[in-house]
Amino acid sequence: MPAKFDFRRGVAAGALLFVLFAAPAFAADPVPADDNLNAVLWMQRSVEYKGAAASAFALARMRLDQALADRSWTGAPAEQTQPFADKPPAVVIDADETLMDNSGYQAWMVIAGTSFNPKTWTQFVNSQTSLAIPGALDFAKYAQSKGVKVFYVTNRTAEEKPSTVKNLEALGFPMGGNVDTVLASREKPDWTSQKGTRRAFIAKDYRVLLNIGDNFGDFVDEYRTSEAERLKVFEANKERWGREWIVLPNPTYGSFESAPFGHDYKKSPDEQRAAKRAALQPWSGPKP
Repeated sequence: MPAKFDFRRGVAAGALLFVLFAAPAFAADPVPADDNLNAVLWMQRSVEYKGAAASAFALARMRLDQALADRSWTGAPAEQTQPFADKPPAVVIDADETLMDNSGYQAWMVIAGTSFNPKTWTQFVNSQTSLAIPGALDFAKYAQSKGVKVFYVTNRTAEEKPSTVKNLEALGFPMGGNVDTVLASREKPDWTSQKGTRRAFIAKDYRVLLNIGDNFGDFVDEYRTSEAERLKVFEANKERWGREWIVLPNPTYGSFESAPFGHDYKKSPDEQRAAKRAALQPWSGPKP
């Protein structure tokens, strides 16, 4: 004899099946928007970025050989004073996003929904987890093999220098022997974020062959100015780009993105974003 049907249990089971199969699924949490997502993704995951970086250092190797053969060649025109032809050769290279890949910190900011902070940046530096930019280590070793002293001119601070040196050493970069080749910001009173005084310090004893960096400020001190003034300085040095000045791509941060809002970080993120949008030169759009 079949079991007696329990009407209440049948209704409950039917309701559960309706919820599971007929009702719409709960909406997933929205993914937070972040202005830097594509830039960090490109630097971390794309072969295009790796190719661009490797190409820059391949060019640097060729230019290094040319510079060694030409005693009139200097990569520090504003700081190198005559006579310099017989001085030992050197190259000046920025650290962050030129030799050292800090995209882990950039990715952390994207995922955490936060922005740059000196305290968290120092914690990242002290973790000594920066990686080598593609092509950077081979170039530095090649320069050393040619008798060229490699100087790392970085805007990491003097307090961050010990961890920076250890990170560079762990990656295998040549460290200069009995010469201190890591020149950090604030090590001396006049060693500010503008790097001209440090290039001049090197140029007193060395012929600077090349200057390699990812930010306009790695080459000139007039980088925290308006877009028009930056362009004027760029044009004034147009013969140097790709010759004695080699640029690495860095779309994640730099003076390029702060120029539209006057490098004024007191402005809110919305104000900064509005200024950057206003600086764009868009297509007029399709005709109605």
